[in-house]
Amino acid sequence: MKKWIVMALVALFALPSLAENFTPEQGKQYQSVELPRAANKQVIEFFSFYCPHCAAFEQEYKIPQKVRSGLPEGAEFVQYHVNFLGRQSENLSRAWAFANVSNTTDKVEDALFNATQAGKINSMDDIRQVFIDAGVSAESFDGGINSFAVNGWVNQQNQAFEQYKQQIEGVPAFFVNGNQKLLVEGFKFDVSDNNGIAQFAEHYAQTVLYLLNK
Repeated sequence: MKKWIVMALVALFALPSLAENFTPEQGKQYQSVELPRAANKQVIEFFSFYCPHCAAFEQEYKIPQKVRSGLPEGAEFVQYHVNFLGRQSENLSRAWAFANVSNTTDKVEDALFNATQAGKINSMDDIRQVFIDAGVSAESFDGGINSFAVNGWVNQQNQAFEQYKQQIEGVPAFFVNGNQKLLVEGFKFDVSDNNGIAQFAEHYAQTVLYLLNK
């Protein structure tokens, strides 16, 4: 069985590629993968609430937000939760599907990251409480978590992972237009340098948007 690992994002030095006038390079910041090109412009991120680097991407670096704010008209950005990290991964994937179907991702995403990272998610009841604390009614959660629409989103999420799994070595994993993969190791930075961290986030998002229009 393939051993899943979480990508290490941090290095203790900056690379010349992080200089001003940054232009992404194939083989360094991204690579083509043997998958069909998407019919429409799209960005897919595979992530896990158990993954500390995914939490950093979302909460500290705000890369998903930067990508979303720069999307060209007609482009789509979808985030899929994976099932290979942590005992409650399948329940968290279902919860993420419910959040998408109920348009509550903004309410619960940070809370789910925080609770999972703190080791507080041990059952679906714990997940339910996170939603309730975030302002989602118990009735809405109970009536929706196993609904037809959520089941469909769970299936979509699982099918996407099956399609890309041979290309996923760890999370977070970003794919653009179906056949371009971001190479996180091409964006090394100095963890003690706030400017380096900000530049990493900007360049990562820039590369995603560059590939969308390539």
